Order: sequence, then C-alpha cells, then structure tokens
Amino acid sequence: MDFTISRESYWMTGSRITVAAHLFGILASILMLIWLLHYREGLDLDSSNPYRVFNVHPFLMFFGFIFLIGEAMMAYKTVAAERQVQKYIHMFLNLCALVLGIVGIHATFKFHDKMDILDMYSLHSWIGIGSFCLFILQWLFGFSLFVFPKASVVTRARLSHWHVLGGRSLLYMAVCAALTGLMQKFTFMQLTNDRESYLINFLALSILLFGITVDLSVSLGRYTT
Repeated sequence: MDFTISRESYWMTGSRITVAAHLFGILASILMLIWLLHYREGLDLDSSNPYRVFNVHPFLMFFGFIFLIGEAMMAYKTVAAERQVQKYIHMFLNLCALVLGIVGIHATFKFHDKMDILDMYSLHSWIGIGSFCLFILQWLFGFSLFVFPKASVVTRARLSHWHVLGGRSLLYMAVCAALTGLMQKFTFMQLTNDRESYLINFLALSILLFGITVDLSVSLGRYTT
C-alpha cells in the first residue's frame, strides 16, 4: 500500500514538473523571438545582412535543438499512446532536432564567412560542437539499438539506462552551450543595465530552468516504468 502511494506521489510530482518544463520551454522560445525580432533586426538565413543570418543560429539551436530534444525526452510521459508509438515520436523529434541543429550551425559558419571571423575559437563553440557531435552518435546508437536492426531484449534492457543517462547529460551540455553563447553575445554587444540586457538574462534563466525541469521530469518518470 505504501509502495503504491509512493508511486502515485512520484507520478503526480513528475507530472507537475513536466508541465513546468513545457512552460519554461515556451517562455524561452517567446523571449528568444522577442529578442531577435524586436532588438536584433530579425532572422533570415538568406539575408544580405550578416546579423540577420546569425540570428538564425540562436533561434534554431534553442527551439530547433534544445527544446525539441527536451520534448523528445518527455514524450514517454506526454504522448498518450502505446509505448511503441511513443518510441517513434521520441526518435522523430530527435531527428528533427538533429536536422534543425545542422541548419543552426550552418548559420553561424555562414555569418563568420561574411564577417571574416575565425571559426571554433571560443569555449561556447567547443562545447556546442562537441555536444552536437555526441548527440549524432547518441541518435545513431539509439536508432540501431531500439529501432533498426534492433538489439535483443536483454541487450536493450542492459543498455537503455545508459541511453537515458547519455541523453540527460547531452541536454545539460547543450544548455551549457546556450548559456555560454548568450554570455558571449552579451559581452560582444557591450550591453549595460537596459531592457535588452534584462531580457537576455531572463532568457538564459528560462533555458536553464527548462533543462533542469526536463531532467527532473525524466528522472521522476523512472519510478513509473
């Protein structure tokens, strides 16, 4: 009886945290769009304005990458469907994150070419590209292990914990890349105590809280499997 109550308590707590994760993700996306559209000239990958090209990078690396992999991680709790359907949605969202992440990274290299800036010179870029490369390996590992050609039941059971742990670690690495990127941009723009600086700070906090609540949602969800 106590064990059942404990399971229900964990489920309710995890559900509330999952809702909070969605809200922080939506809030961060809105703040990102306000920043890029209102303060930073908008975003356009094919623009002659290099700064509009660059703005595609932070938007896609959060909404197209971090937000989607967070949603993919929570898909097992938020999608009301059979386990197999949840698995395919999880895989598809991560694939979308991978594709949009490639476009987002392309945007910053394109910006560097236009502005004649060296590539891969900052801590942000090192963490970011490292996280993305590991994410590609994680996706390929998960696809081959759980989808096709698909490992045996024993192997999947033995490695699923490491797959989950790897995903959670990569989410934090991606969040760290986003925060160092915002800090770097903040420094380059030499912002002081104004509305844009507050907006960027709240954006960074929202991204951080999104990552934390996604991780808590996933970890609490382990009690209900």
